[in-house]
Order: sequence, then structure tokens, then C-alpha cells
Amino acid sequence: VQLQASGGGLVQAGGSLRLSCAASGDTFSSYGMGWIRQAPGKERVVVATITRNGGTTSYADSVKGRFTISRDNRKNTMYLQMNSLELEDTAVYYCAAGRWITSSRFSPEAYAYWGQGTQVTVSS
Repeated sequence: VQLQASGGGLVQAGGSLRLSCAASGDTFSSYGMGWIRQAPGKERVVVATITRNGGTTSYADSVKGRFTISRDNRKNTMYLQMNSLELEDTAVYYCAAGRWITSSRFSPEAYAYWGQGTQVTVSS
């Protein structure tokens, strides 16, 4: 599956952004999906996951209550609504797909396919 992330940009702290991830080339609904971010000088961190049918979502503690992950399997697209953005949210955000099991969903190694990343910069 090929993934294309979009929607990043520059936003002030407290603002909102919506990221999109368009998938092609394989059955989108057969993959668990995730949003993974990497801040400068830091390791990649899975911040949100969603199961194949969209029925279950999970979030890292750092974004819980502020970010919402969703998907539309009819449109082969995944989203990440980011509200109340903080300076610490500044990172490159990647969408990723994998046939993961629940216990591995927060491990970047569980995702076999990655998009190219989109930059999110939060300013004060």
C-alpha cells in the first residue's frame, strides 16, 4: 500500500490542524493504521492508532483528549484532527499501515508501510 500524508503547516499554540493520509495500491481496510511523529533529535513515537474497521482508537498520553484519529474506508483515507496544539507537538507526522496486533500497535516497528511525512510546526 502507498500512503500520502498532507495537511501539515505552521500554527500558533492553541490552534488546530487536520492531517489526511490517502492510501492506494492495496486494500486499505485490511490494515491497522497509525500516526507517528518524530521531533528533531528524538525517536519516532506512535501517537494514535485505529483498527481496520475504525472501531477502536488509541492514543498516547501526550495527545489524549486533544487529537482524534479517524478513517473512511470508502475513501481510502485516514485523518488526524489535532486541537489545542502545543509547542511540544512540533514534529514530522507520518501515517503508517501495518497488520499489527493490539499489543504492538504503539511500536513503530509494527508498521510496514509509511507515508512521506508532513511537517507540523507550532509557534508561541
